[in-house]
Amino acid sequence: MEGDSFTLRTGLTEIQRDDEIEWRFGSSRTRITRIAVGNITTYNDEKFRDRLQIERQTGDLTITNITNEHTGVYQLSIIIRNKKSTKRFAVSVYAHVPVPAIFSDTSHCALSAERSSTIFLCSVLNVSHVTLSWYKGNSLLSSISVSDLSISLSLPLEVEYQDKNSYSCVVNNPVSNQTQHLDISELCQIHSGNLNQVLCNFLSFYNAFSSVLDLVSFLRL
Repeated sequence: MEGDSFTLRTGLTEIQRDDEIEWRFGSSRTRITRIAVGNITTYNDEKFRDRLQIERQTGDLTITNITNEHTGVYQLSIIIRNKKSTKRFAVSVYAHVPVPAIFSDTSHCALSAERSSTIFLCSVLNVSHVTLSWYKGNSLLSSISVSDLSISLSLPLEVEYQDKNSYSCVVNNPVSNQTQHLDISELCQIHSGNLNQVLCNFLSFYNAFSSVLDLVSFLRL
């Protein structure tokens, strides 16, 4: 994960003076560091500056404060008694995932004869190598994934107003996850304007009904 460290091990217990160890990185096999005749040489590469640690006794390579730039293939070459062997290590570095945000279109939040549900949108910004998912309880409802591009993701969910189930939005990558729970009552409230209209209609009906009762009482006299 970004900000952490990782160590690539040679498998050796002790390097002899005549042994040679070399570490390279990427498809261009850029030299990182080398041990030969008991001396350590570190090559000037900006992405590894102040991040390299090499164990003199074993040749193990540690890279600290890692970022996505350190994702790739590392190649180890070992020469012992004029015999060369090669190992490759595939490394993936993932970012900490952000907490997803849930939004709703509040203009559709009023219960009416035409509409009995609303749509919630779960979103995360500037992410890569993640999956965004909606869950009802522990059951997966839908998901969307992005690979190596840094983009913003959104995933909709339509929910009935009277639905009492537990919903949550989860964003995850292979090493971390974050969850945001859906609170329908908090995100989708009846607008005060709609509430006022309901009250006005009720009062109009009540006044009209009262007038009718008064008229009936008068006619009976």
